[in-house]
Amino acid sequence: QVQLVELGGGLVQAGGSLRLSCAASGRTFGAMGWFRQTPGKEREFVAAISWSGSSTYYADSVQGRFTISRDNAKNTVYLQMVKMKPEDTAVYYCAASKGYYSSTYMRGLSAYDYWGQGTQVSVSS
Repeated sequence: QVQLVELGGGLVQAGGSLRLSCAASGRTFGAMGWFRQTPGKEREFVAAISWSGSSTYYADSVQGRFTISRDNAKNTVYLQMVKMKPEDTAVYYCAASKGYYSSTYMRGLSAYDYWGQGTQVSVSS
């Protein structure tokens, strides 16, 4: 049974930092990513990483502030967020793919087969 469990959400002041983690179980995964969603809006891409970690992609809005990484030995992906802004407030979802992609295809929802339950991140001004 595949499970993705996100940890690390919470409330932080603008300019602060948070680190999200996503522990995956049930099988090995190729590409992994983070997406976020606010009420009334579509889920949007945040960051993605290939299985080897050699390819990473970021949304323009988080480039230079967020860093995605993974530890394949632990089957875990991380999202380090710094210099956070109120507009980063959202529910953050971890996503995992059966495919071993390393291209911009990882930016799309359709690249992913499994999703976590989401963790709330709130940034106060």
